[in-house]
Amino acid sequence: MTLSRIRRHPLTCPVSLAIFLLILSVQLVRAASENDPYKILGVSRSASQAEIKKAYKTLAKEWHPDKNKSPGAEDMFIKVSKSYEILSNEERRSNFDRYGQTDDSQPFGHSQHQGFRGSHNSFYFDESFFHFPRSRDFADSKYLLHHAQFNSDVLPDSYKRPYLIKVTSEWCFACIHIEPVWKEAVQELEPLGVGIGIVDLGYERRLANQLGAHRAPSIIGLVNGRVTFFHQAVIREHLRQFIDDLLPHKLVEKITDNNYIAFLDSWRVENKPSVILFDQVPVVPLLYKLTAFAYKDYVRFGYVDQGEKHNNRLLRQFNINTYAPTMLLFKEDTEKPVDIIQARGMKRQIMEEFVSNNKFLQVPRLVNQQLFDELCPVKQFHRRRKYCVLLITGEDQAFLTGNKAFLDFASVNKKDVLRFAYVYQRQQQPLCQALLHNQAALSPQVVILERRSQAGKVMYRSVSGGWNGSEEDKYRLHEQLEILQKDPTYLSSDATLPELNNEMAPMFIIQWMNAASDYVLQVYDDLLYSNWREMMPILSLIFSALFILFGTVIIQAFSEPGESTPRKPKPKEQTQSEEDASSRASTSSRPPKKDFVEVTELTDITYISNLVKLRPGHINVVLVLTNASKNALLRKYAKEVFSFSGTQTLHFSFLNGDKHRHWMPSLLRSTSDTMPSHSDEDEESPDYAGHVLALNGHKKYFCLFRPVFTGDDPNDSASDTSSSESRRKSRSRSRSSSHSRSRSHSREDGAVPKRGSNRATTIEVHHKLDRLGLWMERLMEGTLPRLQVTAWPSLGETNNSSAES
Repeated sequence: MTLSRIRRHPLTCPVSLAIFLLILSVQLVRAASENDPYKILGVSRSASQAEIKKAYKTLAKEWHPDKNKSPGAEDMFIKVSKSYEILSNEERRSNFDRYGQTDDSQPFGHSQHQGFRGSHNSFYFDESFFHFPRSRDFADSKYLLHHAQFNSDVLPDSYKRPYLIKVTSEWCFACIHIEPVWKEAVQELEPLGVGIGIVDLGYERRLANQLGAHRAPSIIGLVNGRVTFFHQAVIREHLRQFIDDLLPHKLVEKITDNNYIAFLDSWRVENKPSVILFDQVPVVPLLYKLTAFAYKDYVRFGYVDQGEKHNNRLLRQFNINTYAPTMLLFKEDTEKPVDIIQARGMKRQIMEEFVSNNKFLQVPRLVNQQLFDELCPVKQFHRRRKYCVLLITGEDQAFLTGNKAFLDFASVNKKDVLRFAYVYQRQQQPLCQALLHNQAALSPQVVILERRSQAGKVMYRSVSGGWNGSEEDKYRLHEQLEILQKDPTYLSSDATLPELNNEMAPMFIIQWMNAASDYVLQVYDDLLYSNWREMMPILSLIFSALFILFGTVIIQAFSEPGESTPRKPKPKEQTQSEEDASSRASTSSRPPKKDFVEVTELTDITYISNLVKLRPGHINVVLVLTNASKNALLRKYAKEVFSFSGTQTLHFSFLNGDKHRHWMPSLLRSTSDTMPSHSDEDEESPDYAGHVLALNGHKKYFCLFRPVFTGDDPNDSASDTSSSESRRKSRSRSRSSSHSRSRSHSREDGAVPKRGSNRATTIEVHHKLDRLGLWMERLMEGTLPRLQVTAWPSLGETNNSSAES
């Protein structure tokens, strides 16, 4: 057949397409109307919440599967429930009214799944049109979890058995893929005692957020209230191992010939019976681990591998049958078990019944309030009375005989209405004081009591004569118990008991370490599997702490010098100034922090630390002196700089020019390029006594102060008697009124005075530092010129040229 022979009517294709679109539109509209929550509940779009709630209650009673046995009742009940969930929530109702969306897990309106739209936006295909309600398996419906149910039932129950929870949603194709494996795992793990739960991500978003599940499918393990996500391939063996790994590691102890005696004898310390399982497999069965987890607060569990050669003596001693699993339960008697069970197919119900019937020792010790409530329950009028026979004793070796006699008496007088127990008086002092009327028991005492209320009210009677374990004591106790069974009013005393101390509670540091370990493991798991949604709060906290830490370091590094901590000098190098109250009111506004000035001598030992390695921002103000002028200059120096001693970045030192005469010429020579040369200095040896240098060891610069003659000498008598000298001083003052500032600045800034001036060469020692206070102010203002040096000269450096001159 050639192409030329194939001919169709030109209207056939458009008509067929129109018919197809019409049929598709009808189907889509019908599907949308069937999924309309308003039509399902039979209410109008303007119905109030009260009308919606009333319609829901009526339909729920009509279609509930327990009352309506029709085949479609369950599906209709699910539709009614989902419709009410949508319309009872204003946000979800608004989304449905605007976009026709009924599922929280799908986007609304302006989302990226808009579907196909026509050219005029009058008709489009959207995902919500194809969102048909899926009929959930009835087997899965019994595992559905709700938020309130999870917090009230499942979460507390996770401390007794682990839970395996699947997070799913409608139209989740990956969920359909793992469904067969999930069902096989449920059929295997649920009979062992594992709790099963299913969370619908669309209808239980609040519970999903609490679990941290944000996508489907997800599998979660819940043990002791802690959520753990399953990240491996979904196969039955992996799910089984996942549950095994969630359980605590030390639930079951491996028992051999070497440690079984210590294991059984630990009942005194642990206050628990001991159960030992004998089996042929080398690994502890999961069923046994689950039973141990359920009763970990009451019984200690051990496991013996019958295939190991190191267990032959243990098998012979207890005559164990190697062809079937065997469980032995021991209490106070470690030589003979009080109960034995042996079965080829050990079931969960058999194990739990075996352990639950032997949760307590024959005479347990009251170590916490929970144990006291279970052993001595509150009186119930519709039940028989329960009496608690309590021995108040001690834990020393002297009390062992009486305690053993009380145990023998309890073993012989077993009755349903009697519960025997004992307490250590030193461990439970408040309880013993309430029963003994605040009197310390010199010998063990026996008290018979009956609890009347949860608040601690009891009726009791003390057995006269105490308890020494003699036959007479046993006879007297037996006689009083017989009277009590005949006459309940025999208990004539009443008291209100305080809550018992929890002797088995771990120390706070251990609780904190366990909580920290769980937290670190959770963080590691989230980081390993990139659970960034849950990690964001933790990462935000970590980065905030790091930012604050490094920000503080950076601020301190670039802070002003006055904010740094001063170096602590040696006590022996401190000199106290003799300044009075008037001299403390200096021109500086900085309040001194001390009553003395710390002045350190620059020596070969302190030179490096006080100058070369001085911290950034710190300045050392050094006074140059000689042996002859030391006392006078130090006293004047301390007086001038005292008001600046409160500045934490200033250090005060002095240099002995007689000991280190070549240091000043070497320092000035290193800055000769910037300082003016003076030929007069070569004619005679310069005198540097009274010079002050502000040395910045880090930036290698210094500011120089030279002695300045002020013309004021109150001790000079010649100035008062000579009129010519007075006239000269008055003229000098008049000249200095206009030029003193510039003249003093030039001398303070490091300019070398002329040697021909008598005023410069005849300055008295106590006048050399007269203008040091003004110079210090300019130093703090930063207006002094800075003389740079390439390197600080050594104190021991010799200068041949200066020596020759």
